[in-house]
Amino acid sequence: MSPQSGDIVHVTRDASVQFLRPMMFRVIRVHDWPTYEGWMWLDGYQLNTAGDAVERRSIFVQEAGLKKLAGRDTPRVLAAAA
Repeated sequence: MSPQSGDIVHVTRDASVQFLRPMMFRVIRVHDWPTYEGWMWLDGYQLNTAGDAVERRSIFVQEAGLKKLAGRDTPRVLAAAA
């Protein structure tokens, strides 16, 4: 699943060991910077349980570890992740 601008993804330890606590992340941009195979840099906003942006971040993650959230399911999944 390759994220695109506007997508909300669930970022867990599967994406990188730095994410001990899972978070929701709204993607602003996927960088085309050279990285290791299967890894990518994302710019975006960390979201709170209400779906509000709380911090702008750049994160380095494995694409295979990201889970895209469907728009309809996002509030339910955000609340469950809290």
